[in-house]
Amino acid sequence: MTGTTTTTPLSGLRVLDLATLFAGPLAATMLGDFGAEVIKVEHPTKPDPSRGHGPSKDGIGLWWKLLGRNKRTITLDLSKPGGRTTLLRLAATADVIIENFRPGTLEKWDLGWAELSTANPKLVLARVTAFGQFGPYAHRPGFGTLAEAMSGFAAITGEPDAPPTLPPFGLADSIAGLATAYAVMTALAARDRTGEGQVVDMAIIEPILTALGPQPLWYDQLGHVQPRTGNRSQNNAPRNTYRTADGSWVAVSTSAQSIAERVMRLVGRPELIDEPWFATGADRARHADVLDAAVGDWIAQRTRTEVLAAFEKAEAAVAPIQDVRDVMTDPQYQALDTITTVDDPELGPLRMQNVLFRLSATPGAIRWTGRPHGADTDPVLTELGLTENELATLRQEGAL
Repeated sequence: MTGTTTTTPLSGLRVLDLATLFAGPLAATMLGDFGAEVIKVEHPTKPDPSRGHGPSKDGIGLWWKLLGRNKRTITLDLSKPGGRTTLLRLAATADVIIENFRPGTLEKWDLGWAELSTANPKLVLARVTAFGQFGPYAHRPGFGTLAEAMSGFAAITGEPDAPPTLPPFGLADSIAGLATAYAVMTALAARDRTGEGQVVDMAIIEPILTALGPQPLWYDQLGHVQPRTGNRSQNNAPRNTYRTADGSWVAVSTSAQSIAERVMRLVGRPELIDEPWFATGADRARHADVLDAAVGDWIAQRTRTEVLAAFEKAEAAVAPIQDVRDVMTDPQYQALDTITTVDDPELGPLRMQNVLFRLSATPGAIRWTGRPHGADTDPVLTELGLTENELATLRQEGAL
């Protein structure tokens, strides 16, 4: 990009990624994308399970190529005395550690905050767990699915007469991963002022609540419990998915009053704009049957191409319902380079999501894809000052 420099905004920042599946590692990936040196620490015989999640090619897990990008990979058994000592040596050189062991696990290995902060008072320790570091559920096993259930997300997702619906991907983990990256940067900003590190306590059940909006506030003040409404909204209408004449689907949103009016004129029902109930989104939502019928009937008589062109000309909000095949060829994603191509030593060119956002002066970059298990163990530990004899001793102990 014009005006860019070769300096990345997080260059010089060292992050130790001790976490697995998926929020903690994703936070480390986000930091690595903008120049942080991320060292992925995995168990010698039990690597991050994300390496085996989902489809693989030639026995190589593809998800890991995305989640493990921009990370150097080493092995270390933290439960072994040599592994503990080596981690403390690494911690002394690091700015951030991200972990997601169940509360008390690091303490069991004498690697809790007391020991880590003694090794490095400027360290930021991000602890990512399902339920947080304290409270009645803290020691329970948990995953993002439980957060999607507990938070109220599943309760409001799905059709009114159908069961609650869980997302078919790691929604809560992804939201928590982004939140953790933000929390780490906030803690680092505080360190710049105080000179001291601190602990980030990230409970996966919490960030998804922020994403769900004002539900607690509505209940607190009004006793209102948001029901399942399918694709409809209680705040505006028409808002739904509609089938086109060629069997495709499009989504329409009318969050703004002016857009709702444009849609009604476009579909040939301008008289509805004059109805008293059309003046607010909430009132329109109470008449969604009428509005959905008007929009749905019009769309059903036209192909997807015709619908999209007409909506664009009318400056009304519409988008095609796309699967991944469409995403890979969508012209807007292509213009943004949202799906970019990265060379991988094992599999050749790979297409994957690009960095999360664009910076005009110090952009992020995918420097490499997820590396094999333990690929950088010897170089990283040699840089740390360990000798060949020390590495051999650690291997003999089973710490590497």
